[in-house]
Amino acid sequence: MAIKKFAVACFDDEEVLFPAVKKVRDSGYKLHDVYTPFPVHGLDHALGLKETDLHVAGFIYGITGTATALGFMGWIFTADWPMVFGGKPHFSLPAFIPITFELTVLFAAVGMVLTFCYLNQIMPGVKKHVFHPRQTDDLFVVAIELNDQVTEQEVVDFLKSTGSIETNVQVAESEWWYGRWDKEEAYQQA
Repeated sequence: MAIKKFAVACFDDEEVLFPAVKKVRDSGYKLHDVYTPFPVHGLDHALGLKETDLHVAGFIYGITGTATALGFMGWIFTADWPMVFGGKPHFSLPAFIPITFELTVLFAAVGMVLTFCYLNQIMPGVKKHVFHPRQTDDLFVVAIELNDQVTEQEVVDFLKSTGSIETNVQVAESEWWYGRWDKEEAYQQA
């Protein structure tokens, strides 16, 4: 677990947030994340995030479901327990379509939900540092990862100049980890 320092700035309006995120990116600071109380259109492009590959994962899960259904039904009806139903051949593809469709949808849906939860780190037992208690209520929170090239005061002054209503420096775990919410974190604000 990598414990790092973060400069945290709070904004009360998304119209102030967008220019601030742009200034932070243009200044070369490393943006850790931006937390908002509601989805903000265009923020992913302002942050420079690439489009998700979740649709590719869904396609792969769907193909896996199709192959599983056809493979098992083909094996059962041709090798394991070959039976003749109304004169149809053992591998009757039109009869397999409904079950193949259902398994394709099941694999794709369950696989995409699990992938989405893993990518967004929202699985049961996963704990992430909360930079501000109101970060998903009514404030927009920007977290910048500090390094050795800049001083804390320099970044805090820069964030105040972007229009933040509250700015501080925190020491926190940079990634997600398994933990319990009823136990206090070992590190506190710097």
